[in-house]
Amino acid sequence: MEVKPTNSSFRQYMSFWGGQMFSLLGSMVVHFVIIWYLTETTESALVLAFASFFFILPMIVVFPIAGVFSDRLDRKKLIITVDSLQAATTVVLILLFAIGYTNIGIIFLFIALRSVFQAFHQPTVNAVIPTMVPKEKLSRINGLNFLASGVIQLIGPALAGTLLIFISVEQALWTDIITFFIALVPLILITIPKVKIEKEAKEESFKEEFKDGIKSLRTIPGVMSLLFMAMLINFLIQPISVLSSLFIYSNHAGNELEYAFISMGIQTGIICGALVTTFKKQWKNKIPITIICLIIFMIGYAFMSLAPYRAFLYIFLVNVSMGFILPIINTIFQTIMQTIIPHEKFGRVSSIDSTLSMLITPIGALIVGPLAELMGITNLFLSSAVLGVSVTIFMYLFSGLRKLDFKVITDTIPASEVDTPSIIE
Repeated sequence: MEVKPTNSSFRQYMSFWGGQMFSLLGSMVVHFVIIWYLTETTESALVLAFASFFFILPMIVVFPIAGVFSDRLDRKKLIITVDSLQAATTVVLILLFAIGYTNIGIIFLFIALRSVFQAFHQPTVNAVIPTMVPKEKLSRINGLNFLASGVIQLIGPALAGTLLIFISVEQALWTDIITFFIALVPLILITIPKVKIEKEAKEESFKEEFKDGIKSLRTIPGVMSLLFMAMLINFLIQPISVLSSLFIYSNHAGNELEYAFISMGIQTGIICGALVTTFKKQWKNKIPITIICLIIFMIGYAFMSLAPYRAFLYIFLVNVSMGFILPIINTIFQTIMQTIIPHEKFGRVSSIDSTLSMLITPIGALIVGPLAELMGITNLFLSSAVLGVSVTIFMYLFSGLRKLDFKVITDTIPASEVDTPSIIE
């Protein structure tokens, strides 16, 4: 049963949203602190690869289940429960650090548990939006969410790096507990509408929907090639995603603040690129522009791998340029998918793309560790960049990408109202 948002529910949502931004900041600090701790204490690409694997794999397993729970249970109680469990897990880790018990296995377990809690938290929070925000304000709220999240992800590493200079790891982790209580106050005070599920609604098994989505994709020339290229690109960027902290620490003798500075670079670029996509109303020659942007991104990847020793400003600027490209690539990809996929098939097609991207990500994360130990981080980054350029050019010249028909559907779905997958996750 559809819930009609009101101005009152919108005001309540804004207070809830403010709390969630603090919660996101706490999560960003925890992520930075844990990754840097593993980097500094182990200096191991294998350890970082397993850390990434243990974060991604639980999400893949839990996401489908979490989505069902978020639709069927009281969303307010579900958010409070998973957030409380996440905070309690952080408290346990703080206590273990305080007594000197810092086993790597315990940290992996901590990462996996946080992944499970976030897998429940993310779809539930997203599901709250259309029940509390009037339709005419959805676009602005989605834009505000994207911008505010970008700013938080920009501030998070800087805050975490600064904290680690002056206080210990366990003390820095208290940021997560503080932000949890800040987010909890408005959550307790607001009313989140309950959505009733229509029992007569047609039910299809996941297998049937997946097969129907694949069938839909195969009927549109070029779409499978586009998704396959996206999957390969996501696979090839795993080295920089998993090993950037070790690259700064081992290859360039960087400290916490210098790694934070580098981390802020790509987010700065993303914010700038997002502003461009906001003002750009229409993208012509979508496939050629996408190919060119991907090549530029991969060239930036190569430039980063070849950075002179401790040239942190150089690495920062390369990251800014790479980050700037990402929103352009993803916006064009979203527009392509929204244009060529039939509306009634869009949800399952999106889920197929997300599933494919997520399935290959943990595989990439696991492979990264041994390859880095064998080749070295610099060579791995450079090889991935060269392969990325090669794959992009090959897919454009020899696949069905150029056969995409953007006139299949002329009435496109507004980007602000659709959860569309990105070409680069």
